[in-house]
Amino acid sequence: MQLQLLSALFLFGTGIQALPASAAQDQTTSISSSTCTTSSSSSSSTATPTPYDFTAGAVPSYPIHPSCNSTLRRQLERALDETVALAAHARDHILRWGVDSPFVQKYFGVLLASTAAPLGWYSRVVAADKGGMTFRCDDPDRNCETQDGWAGHWRGENATQETVICPLSFSKRRWLDSVCGLGYTVAGSPLNTFWATDLLHRVLHVPRISEGVVEHYAEDYEGVLELAATDPARSAIDSNTLQYFAIDVYAYDIAAPGVGCTGKPEKSEESD
Repeated sequence: MQLQLLSALFLFGTGIQALPASAAQDQTTSISSSTCTTSSSSSSSTATPTPYDFTAGAVPSYPIHPSCNSTLRRQLERALDETVALAAHARDHILRWGVDSPFVQKYFGVLLASTAAPLGWYSRVVAADKGGMTFRCDDPDRNCETQDGWAGHWRGENATQETVICPLSFSKRRWLDSVCGLGYTVAGSPLNTFWATDLLHRVLHVPRISEGVVEHYAEDYEGVLELAATDPARSAIDSNTLQYFAIDVYAYDIAAPGVGCTGKPEKSEESD
C-alpha cells in the first residue's frame, strides 16, 4: 500500500500521467497501423519497370485488308500460309545441302560462292516483320476491272506496301497438295499455277520483304537457267529464280519425294 502511494506521488510530482492499460494498447495499435499504411503506400508508389521485349509490336503474319470478306479471307490466309511453307522448305533445303545441292547449282550457278543471299530472302519471306503490308480484295486502281487476265498486282507507287488480289486468283490458283498432279511440271506449267508461287512473287515485290533489292532479271524457266550460268550474282536476287527453285525443291523433296516433276519447258503465256 505504501509502495503504490509513493508511485502515485512520484508520477504526480513529475507531471507524468499513467494511462489505463486499454488506452496504452489502443495507442500502440494505432502507431503500428500507421506504420504499415505508410510502408504500403511507399511500396505501391514505386512502379516496377516493364521488362524490355524486342518482339513487342511485331507483326509476324501477313495482314489482310478489311475489303476481303470472310470467304476470301479464309482462302487468302491459307494461301499465305502455303507461301510461307514453300519459302520455309526452300530455306531448309539450302541449309541441309548448301552449294552441294544440284538444285542450288542449277538455279543459282555452280560458281555461287555462298548460299547466304537466297537463304536470306526465303528467311525474310518466312520471318520478317510484316507491319505496314496488306493484301486487299477491292480494286482501288481499277486494274482488276480494266486489265484483261490480271489476277492481282502490286500497287507500286500508289501504295508500295500493298498488293491487290483480283477475283481471278480465287478461281484459278491451286494448292500445294496438288503439286506434281494434274499434269503439272515445274518447267512446263505456268509459274503462277499455285497460290504459293504466285504470292511468293507478289511478296517479293513489296519493299518490306524485298528491301528494294529483288528484281526481275529472267523471264521464264530457260531464262532462269541461263542467268544462273552467266550471272549467278543476279540469280540470287531474281524473283523468278527464287520462285522456280522453291517449287522445284518442294516437288522433289515433298510432293513426289526423290522423283519430283521438273519436266521440260513448254512455251506458254502467263498473266500477271
